[in-house]
Amino acid sequence: MSLALTTFPSAKEVSAALKQGGARYLGGGTLVVRAVNEGDIATSAYVRTNDPAMSGIDVSDGRVRIGASVTMAAIARCEDLGMIRPAAKAVGGPAIRNMATVGGNLFAAAPYGDFAVALLALDATVHCAGGDMDIDGFLASRDDLTERGIVIAVSFKIPEAGSFRFLKVSRVKPKGVSVLSLAAVIDTGANGNVSAARIALGCMADRPMRAVSAEKALSGAKLTKDGITEAVSVIGSGTEPLTDAIASAWYRSEVLPVHFGRLLLD
Repeated sequence: MSLALTTFPSAKEVSAALKQGGARYLGGGTLVVRAVNEGDIATSAYVRTNDPAMSGIDVSDGRVRIGASVTMAAIARCEDLGMIRPAAKAVGGPAIRNMATVGGNLFAAAPYGDFAVALLALDATVHCAGGDMDIDGFLASRDDLTERGIVIAVSFKIPEAGSFRFLKVSRVKPKGVSVLSLAAVIDTGANGNVSAARIALGCMADRPMRAVSAEKALSGAKLTKDGITEAVSVIGSGTEPLTDAIASAWYRSEVLPVHFGRLLLD
């Protein structure tokens, strides 16, 4: 089946085109092209934009802004993005990273979307054609394009050195599909106790989710084996892990506390 591809000069114009129904946005194509190849008959055309606002990386004034069209490979090469490069490198193999975009990863259903897990931990802002959204709200409503429009960029505050952590667990390394992924920003005070924690999980629901119970349990704790015991015990609270060809829901629930402990203590 052949599909027409139309390129628009701006994000707002392509957002308007998507409201007509049947069209899908084509970024790197790792998700939408595969869906069509596997029989998605709901797609009648592809649309894209060459809006320059979607293709740059800016690091200034303590914040990072990454365009939605920027690929995982570009992030992995960017020395200024050292804290988040491991999350970009965790997305597929070299061929996939050369195509997969930041915007596309935000929409990837579990067990994909590892980079979105990192963005959730970083409390990113998602800049859309229809306005800005915090990433928690965006992920909760990401299937609705009506008012939001397409994603233009994401931005986040650069975390304190050593406070951001990311871990992907897979059966095949280095490019296997996730059993689960974890990301966290852990801030500690002068006494070594946790002053703030933001924890995100992948594959423990149909999209990246916060581990709110574990965040609360870590408050005031020390990052020691004894100090993290309560947080590790509640890390699975509220999760609905998926069962797929990679792992069962039971297995994901069983190994989550183990890897969460490693994330905190490594």
